[in-house]
Amino acid sequence: MRPEDLATAVASHAHPRQLARAREAVLAGQRPPAVARRLIVESWERVRRQGVDPDRGADCRPAPPGEVEHRRVRCGITGRALRELRAGLVPAAESAGHIVVIVDADGRVLWREGSPELFRRADRLGFVEGASWRETEVGTNAIGTALVEGVPVQVHSCEHYVRSHHTWTCAAAPVHDPRDGRLLGAVDVSGPAEAVHPTTLALVRAVAGLAEARLREEHRASLDRLRAVGTPMLAKLGGQALVTDRSGWVAASTGLPPVDRVALPTRHDTPRIWLPAFGSCSVEPLPGGLLLRLRGDAPATTTRVVLDVRRAGRSSLTVHRASASWTNHLSRRHTDILLALADNPAGRTAAELAEQLFGDRGRTVTVRAEMSRLRRKFGDLLDHRPYRFAPELDVTVLRPGD
Repeated sequence: MRPEDLATAVASHAHPRQLARAREAVLAGQRPPAVARRLIVESWERVRRQGVDPDRGADCRPAPPGEVEHRRVRCGITGRALRELRAGLVPAAESAGHIVVIVDADGRVLWREGSPELFRRADRLGFVEGASWRETEVGTNAIGTALVEGVPVQVHSCEHYVRSHHTWTCAAAPVHDPRDGRLLGAVDVSGPAEAVHPTTLALVRAVAGLAEARLREEHRASLDRLRAVGTPMLAKLGGQALVTDRSGWVAASTGLPPVDRVALPTRHDTPRIWLPAFGSCSVEPLPGGLLLRLRGDAPATTTRVVLDVRRAGRSSLTVHRASASWTNHLSRRHTDILLALADNPAGRTAAELAEQLFGDRGRTVTVRAEMSRLRRKFGDLLDHRPYRFAPELDVTVLRPGD
């Protein structure tokens, strides 16, 4: 996160009365005074459009214990990453009279630890294990807003959309899967509004980063184990072949130039798949991965590309080919770039994209770097000079309300 983004994410120093007036202006559909942060105002407006009750929030029952346990297993925040979050935050939260909450990508509270005294206040608010803390349920709050924006966020007192939350302060940071950038969930520290401290967000952000580092280490270790299985196997094969994990990260290869990752289709439990960079391949499952043998077939024709931006923070690009289909989850910036290209089939220069995305035609270096990442990921789907989707593609955009 850039310094200016971190400053935007920290709770406002404005007086609560000023923030309350800004919130009331948004509720009335008016332009709020500049005292409220842009990130908060955008969240207020988003929540107002969703019809959330500004006094009580939505009526959402907590998930039962069995579902909570199932979500804990599948959310991806496990092992050393989970221990890192707890060890880095729980002792500090307990001493400060705060609580630590970990949610999954749907905003469901999976773990809650910290001050027993604050638990009782949280219980009255419905801030319990299994509860949904998305913006669509409880309005603007650090957890829900961090999940939407994909960045660490601190929300204090009247910055909360729902009035019953105005006695609270909270700071949350998202946690992503280092293998594919997928949002796993978020970690949050919450407490009484009078106990707000600007360094809380920095602490939460740092500990979330350590958790992601642990996930990255675990991924490297799993690739090493897969390499130990795959390398002897490849040595006995002729032709071209790859051993990858199920996210497409390459553990070993033979007869091919070095590559870090290939774009696997969503379904790869079939005898054959089609890869953008290599064409048709046979698939053999391995412990923790796949053996892909290249067949040299002509690439299948792309029939349809679907850019789905209906849910904020959950955008995806799905490729439908004659032989297979797969979906790639997108970051917010990559979503903005691909949406700009979809809306302009004739293409955009780097300067035009920079002006559209950042309001600054001079930020072409950033645009070219992001386009380079996108083209490595999506292969033959994107052209350059100008940047655009390949003309032969049938590109569809699914927008909110579709």
